[in-house]
Amino acid sequence: MMRVAMYYNNRDVRIEEMAVPEIGPGEMLVKVMSSGICGSDVMEWYRIKKAPIVLGHEIAGEVVKTGEHVKQYKVGDRVFVSHHIPCNTCRYCLTGNHTACETLHTTNFFPGGFAEYLRVPELNVDRGVFVLPDEMSFDQGTFIEPLACVVRGQRVARLLPGQSVLVLGSGMSGLLHIALAKALGAGRILATDINKHRLDAAKKFGADAAINASENVPAKVKELNDGRLADLAIVCAGALPAFEQALQSVDRGGTILCFAPTQPGVNLPVPINDFWRNGITLLPSYGGSPADLMVAIDLIHAGRVPVEDMITHRLPLDEAGKGFKLVAEASDSIKVILLPHGK
Repeated sequence: MMRVAMYYNNRDVRIEEMAVPEIGPGEMLVKVMSSGICGSDVMEWYRIKKAPIVLGHEIAGEVVKTGEHVKQYKVGDRVFVSHHIPCNTCRYCLTGNHTACETLHTTNFFPGGFAEYLRVPELNVDRGVFVLPDEMSFDQGTFIEPLACVVRGQRVARLLPGQSVLVLGSGMSGLLHIALAKALGAGRILATDINKHRLDAAKKFGADAAINASENVPAKVKELNDGRLADLAIVCAGALPAFEQALQSVDRGGTILCFAPTQPGVNLPVPINDFWRNGITLLPSYGGSPADLMVAIDLIHAGRVPVEDMITHRLPLDEAGKGFKLVAEASDSIKVILLPHGK
């Protein structure tokens, strides 16, 4: 038997027992050593429809058992395991849109990362397992998936060195966007939030200035960016005002990257005529491809994105409920990591 953190809602996460998964000939059993709580894990409207469920997709662990057909990995390997993997053969994958792939949207490991062990299905073994560099800790490994999503976002937005960047929302994803933009040579980097702790964190991880989101954000961007609006505005907060501020804060020829989703059914009024005349691009980004995961591993390994410093809480699995509360309240936490096998 093993322990899991079973999600019922953001205020009800229970430690329960279930059988350690059996594996097939092409599968692996991984001992979960570190598992990050993602902001999407506390999007209750999104998660509660599948509850009760074991969540967790930002994991790093150790291979403890392999099926007889698995040759590329061995017991003792330290690995990151991707939960969603593309088929690499459909029209979406073949045109570089891996995150639109139906296989990516329907695959997962079992039962979830907030468990002591997980079963890695054959498809995930084939194209979703990455051996951690010797110098990379399990805790650092939990950042591979969220950083890969950020890598993809800035890649599709075509951020160029020297361009100004505005990040709206300085939670975990916002801070990764700030740190990556800095590593990629962005020009002026500005950040917004309503929380002072997060505004301070934004400056710590690379923002040149932090703006309280209750202010006149477009005016502050101009003031802090030599009279210009931002070349790239990245929305990392699901609140509609953040999207509205982005529409008003992007310069001619610029791009708005919708990295966060809104609540279901929320529509964003877009000034089409202004965008048409000014050549402004509005685009979303979801997930990351295998290539983005490889880039994320290299960035973390090289120390270009200081993920270790973003960890504010390391909790045993027994305190999963506290971890969910910390992330949902988004007050003084940045990255919360669960350690299913203790510290």
